[in-house]
Amino acid sequence: MTLLEFIVFLPLLAALAILIGAPARYTALSAAILNVIAVLLVAIRFGENTLETLTPSFMASSRELLASPKLSLAFAVDGLSLVLVLLTVIVTVAAVLASPAEGRIKGSPKLYYVSSLFISAGALGAFLSTDLFFFYAFHELALIPTFLMIGIFGSGENRKRTAWTITLYLGVGSLILLAGLLALFFQCGGQSFAFSDLYESVNTTEGNPIPGDAQNSTFLLLLIGFGILISLFPFHSWAPPAYAQAPTPISMLHAGVLKKFGLYGLIRVAMPLLPEGAAHWQTLLLVLLLGNIIVIGLVTIAQRRLDTMLGYSSVMHMGYVFLGIASGNAIGWSGAALLMFAHGISIALLFALAGSLRDRIGSLEFDAIRGGLAKKAPALGLLFGFAAFASVGLPGFANFASEVLVFFGGFKDMGDGLGALQIATIVALWGVVISAVYMLRAYRNVFKGPLADADANASWSDLTVLEKTPVLLLLVALMVVGFMPNLLLMWVTPVMESLTLFGR
Repeated sequence: MTLLEFIVFLPLLAALAILIGAPARYTALSAAILNVIAVLLVAIRFGENTLETLTPSFMASSRELLASPKLSLAFAVDGLSLVLVLLTVIVTVAAVLASPAEGRIKGSPKLYYVSSLFISAGALGAFLSTDLFFFYAFHELALIPTFLMIGIFGSGENRKRTAWTITLYLGVGSLILLAGLLALFFQCGGQSFAFSDLYESVNTTEGNPIPGDAQNSTFLLLLIGFGILISLFPFHSWAPPAYAQAPTPISMLHAGVLKKFGLYGLIRVAMPLLPEGAAHWQTLLLVLLLGNIIVIGLVTIAQRRLDTMLGYSSVMHMGYVFLGIASGNAIGWSGAALLMFAHGISIALLFALAGSLRDRIGSLEFDAIRGGLAKKAPALGLLFGFAAFASVGLPGFANFASEVLVFFGGFKDMGDGLGALQIATIVALWGVVISAVYMLRAYRNVFKGPLADADANASWSDLTVLEKTPVLLLLVALMVVGFMPNLLLMWVTPVMESLTLFGR
C-alpha cells in the first residue's frame, strides 16, 4: 500500500474498526492524527517541487481494474490537490475533537464517528484520484453520511425535512454532474477514465477536437451539476438550513471540505478540457456568482440566528472562489485555490465555536442570546472575534491574501476598457462591506453589551482546554498561511499556470 492509498483508506479502516467494537472517539481521533502526520510527510517530500504537469503525478500509484475502457484505482498528488488534502485532514482532526464524548451522544456513537470518517475518506479520495470514475465515486461516498447525520443527530424540529431536502438537491446535482462527466468522457474518445488520457485526447495539433456546441452543452451540465453541490446561486437554498441543523462536526466537514469538491472539479476537469464552453458561459457565471456575493450577502444580513447566518455566509463566500475561477488566469485560479483552503478552515472554526455556544445556552437566536457573553466566556468571545475577523478578510489571515489574489486576477487581462469580468470584480468588492456588516453585527449582538440577568446567573463556563484545542488548531492554520501565503502558493501556482495555459 502506497502512502497516498494509506491516507485515503485509513479513515475507512478506522470506521470498520469502530463498527466491530473499537472505541469510537479514540479510534477516530487516532486515525485523524495519523492522517495529518502522513500528509505532512507527503508535503515534506513534495517540498518546493514545481511539477508543471496537467494532472497530479507526484507519488502516483495505479491499480488497473478494467482494460477497456481503462478504469483504474489511481492516486497522485500535485500542488492543488495537496492543499485540499491538507485542508481535509486538518478539519477532520478539529471535527473529531469538537465531537461530543460517546456518552453524550443521543443515539449510536458508532454511527456518529463513522459518518465523520466516511466524509473525510470521500473527500480525500476525490482530491487524490486521477481517474474520472473514482473522482466522482468518492464524492458520492461522502454524501450518504451527511444525509444520515442531519436526519438522526441534527438539531431543530425540521431536521428530517432538511435531510430529505438536501438529499433531493444533492441527488439531482449528482445526476446532472454524472450526465456531464459521461458526455465529456465520450467526447474525449470513451477509451479511458484517466485524467492524463482525457487531457491527451484534446491536446492535438489541430486544437481541441470537441466541437464548440458540444463544449457549450457539456460545460453547462458540469456548471449546473458542480454548482448545485457548491451552492451556486440560485441552487443554494439547501445549504444554510443543512449547515444550521447538522451536528457541529458535519457542518465543519461539509461546509469546510466537501463543498470544495465542485470547485476542484471545475478547475481540474471542466475549465481545461472545455475552454470554449467556459468562455461561452463566462457571462452567465459572472451573473450567478454576483448573486452569491450580493444577493445572498444581503440575505445573510437579515438572518436572526447565528447558525443560519453562518450557513448563508458560507454560501456567499463561494462567489469569490467562482470569481477567481471565472478570471481564467493563473493569478485568479491561485487565489481561488488559496481561498478554498482559507474558507474551509475559517467556516469550520466558526461552526465549532457556534456549536460550543449552542451547547451552553441552548439557542443561537440573536433575540434569545441578548448579548454580553464575552463577560461570561472571555476565551469564547476572543476566539470568535478572531474567527469573525478572518471571515471578513482582515489582513493577517489566509482569507485576506486569497481574496486579494482573486481581485487581482479579475483585472489581470483587462484590455483598453472595463469588460464584464472587471465590472463583476468591482461589484464583488461590495461583498467585503456586506460581510463586515453581518459578521461584526453578529459579534456585537452575541458578545458585547450588558450581560442579561438570566445569563449572569447561568452555571455554564468558558471553553475548556479540550474545546480550545480544535479551535486553536484551525486559528493557527489561518494565521500561518495568512502571514506566509507562499507556503501554499509555491505548490499551487505552477499547477495553475499549466492548467490555464493548456490548449492555448
